Amino acid sequence: MSRPFKIEIAESEEELKKRLQTANLGNQKEKLIMLWWIKSGQVKEQQEIGKRLAKDTSTVTRWLQKYKAGGLYELLEMKKAPGAKRKIDDAAIAALEEELKTGKGFASYGAIVEWLKEEHGQDIEYATVYALVRYRLGAKLKVPRPQSHKQDEKLVSEFKKNLVSYSIV
Repeated sequence: MSRPFKIEIAESEEELKKRLQTANLGNQKEKLIMLWWIKSGQVKEQQEIGKRLAKDTSTVTRWLQKYKAGGLYELLEMKKAPGAKRKIDDAAIAALEEELKTGKGFASYGAIVEWLKEEHGQDIEYATVYALVRYRLGAKLKVPRPQSHKQDEKLVSEFKKNLVSYSIV
């Protein structure tokens, strides 16, 4: 039998119950249940908490140490990894955005890759450029369709004038 542990829970049983009802992450619920059990006197040993929650006693010990160090906030805090560093710097992204806003734009994503290499000295993969332009900047590369040199402009304007627009009723 393990030795009983002594920890003071600052929150009331009612407050822990309310927080438990509003918690939406499983990990947070487990931690709040643990505190509620301790506060209500349902458990007396760390091993018993570990068995009830199906967690190792070292995990329970770590949770209790976090609670002792920083209270409920520290215990329930969910840390987020910072993520990878962007491959294209902010200045190049801003310049690319301005270039895309101009009327001429780019003929292809490969042309953007070459432009970034020449103008900003950044060797970026095609897929990265595509994802940046298409999804982050929300731009589409639009090039006007080629027109035949044989096309008669007079007939085109007459066609547009006589075109009847149908509306769906």
